[in-house]
Amino acid sequence: MTPPPPKSGAKKEKGPEPGYGRRALATLLPYLWPKAPAEDWLELRFRVAAAMACLVLAKVTVVYVPILFKEAVDALTPTGGAAVAAVPVAVLLAYGAARVFGVAFAELRDAIFAKVAHRSMRQLALRTFRHLHALSLRYHLERQTGGLSRAIERGTKGIENLLSWTLFTIFPTIVEILLVTVVLWAMLDAWFALIVLVTVAVYAAYTVAVTEWRIKYRRQLNESDSDASTKAIDSLLNYETVKYFGNEEHEANRFDKAMRRYERAAVLSDQSLSLLNVGQGFIIAVGLTLVMYRAGAGVVAGTMTVGEFVLVNAYLLQLYQPLNMLGFMYREVKQALVDMESMFSLLRVHREIQDKPGAPPLAVAGGEVAFDRVKFRYEERRSILHEVSFRVPAGKTVAIVGPSGAGKSTISRILFRFYDVEGGSVRIDGQDIRDVTQASLRNAIGIVPQDTVLFNDTLYYNIAYGRPGATREEVEEAARLAHLHHFIANLPDGYEAMVGERGLKLSGGEKQRVAIARTILKRPRILIFDEATSALDTHTEKEIQSNLREVSADRTTLVIAHRLSTIIDADEIIVLDKGRIVERGRHGELLAGDGVYAALWRRQQEAAGGEAAKEAPELPAPGPEPAAADERLVAAAAR
Repeated sequence: MTPPPPKSGAKKEKGPEPGYGRRALATLLPYLWPKAPAEDWLELRFRVAAAMACLVLAKVTVVYVPILFKEAVDALTPTGGAAVAAVPVAVLLAYGAARVFGVAFAELRDAIFAKVAHRSMRQLALRTFRHLHALSLRYHLERQTGGLSRAIERGTKGIENLLSWTLFTIFPTIVEILLVTVVLWAMLDAWFALIVLVTVAVYAAYTVAVTEWRIKYRRQLNESDSDASTKAIDSLLNYETVKYFGNEEHEANRFDKAMRRYERAAVLSDQSLSLLNVGQGFIIAVGLTLVMYRAGAGVVAGTMTVGEFVLVNAYLLQLYQPLNMLGFMYREVKQALVDMESMFSLLRVHREIQDKPGAPPLAVAGGEVAFDRVKFRYEERRSILHEVSFRVPAGKTVAIVGPSGAGKSTISRILFRFYDVEGGSVRIDGQDIRDVTQASLRNAIGIVPQDTVLFNDTLYYNIAYGRPGATREEVEEAARLAHLHHFIANLPDGYEAMVGERGLKLSGGEKQRVAIARTILKRPRILIFDEATSALDTHTEKEIQSNLREVSADRTTLVIAHRLSTIIDADEIIVLDKGRIVERGRHGELLAGDGVYAALWRRQQEAAGGEAAKEAPELPAPGPEPAAADERLVAAAAR
């Protein structure tokens, strides 16, 4: 029985919950100012302090540039009709040096802080990636890959944007505004400082208000973007299915529907941006006009020099240049916090399956597997397994069969601890699998599934995935044991041949042999064959079954089977029906019992039109004379 299918349709992206910015910053700050024993923590702290020092030096230098410009203008301005005595070389050189140092300090700040920023991005993305792999199968059956990948992508980019705009643009601008205000007050009078502060305050208030109003359009953009991405990835991953049913136009229409929503939101966003820009320009123009009028009046009245008039003009132009981007910066910072919180919220998803504190690794001796009165359900209203008990002795083979929906595949998922049981226990060599580490448990188990999904990489990579640290000789030996080496050797690219998305360049039998090879390479003590040959033709199935028998020799083996002809030599066959064990025994005994197993056998034989009996004449046929059937089974097993 498989879990309920994931809900269809993209999940609508909700607005951020209150406090999202505080939560995002609380998650990020420990990475910007790491504590021991974090990686390179002392160096990173030094870089943060040095970058902040460079930031302040850069702004002090930039604020001093207009003062030097004022000195040069005053020196070059004739007074009382007298000609200028000489070019103020020293002032001009100082002016040029100040501009160079202002740029140099800013670039040095970026260079020093770059490692801190990118290290934070890497570590947070890695932490999120690891956490996602630690979540239960239940979560991954319900997630949507396209939307999830976009959340991580936008979150990582959000960290970069936040650091870029906040530390290197908004914070320096605030420092510069304060310095300029102080200079204007000290060198001129309080009215200049007041006009600048009021203009900046009105400008900021207007920008924040309009940007808050516009944020809903950005959220709609994100929703449509995630929806379109999810639909595109899902459609391309299922390329063959789309082609089978000729649904290219249907898929294009679904994608276009999401993109139409994106288009509408983008148009509204651009139009509202124009309104924001016009208002910002008006506020800046008013403030600039007032300051310049007062400065001009001072020059006419003789209370100010031309150099001071130029000073005021230079400061305002220098100050309002970053302010022109305040709306964009505010929106980007706020969106960065939203995107970061979206990614960080993944870190708060509950890990349904967790190791107990101090859990020891699984100590595998023989590899005996025991299910003891196991109860399990995927959802509250529907039980899947009811008091299921059986034992797979070390080195023996037990097969589990039954009609579709009986709960066969659920047993393999429970053994791998993708889910925890509701009642009872599962033990390996007497150890409850809930009491040991998940990593050691899964290292002890190898599986050859019905549908082998391969990575879009080389054959070598996919085989070596069974044990990434294996040598090339070990990988090739595993391929030989899986009867795959000869096939690979005849390929133009050999082991470097690409298998395509999900292994689509290989046949079913070739993919199964890759699965067998990497299971051999893993060297597990316990094997699970989860309907490993049910999707193959009869000839390929026989070849794969021969491989599986070689692999499972002297290993504890659990076989979940659909075709009964593949498990007649199992040490015990368990028949599941509606989550309960209804029969158990060897093949001959179950046929003689004329119960559920015998009925399944007869149906499969009839469906095959007697072909199975012709291909395997040594297998006993159902009917009377159970003793004779047992004798033939013993003889077949001996052979």
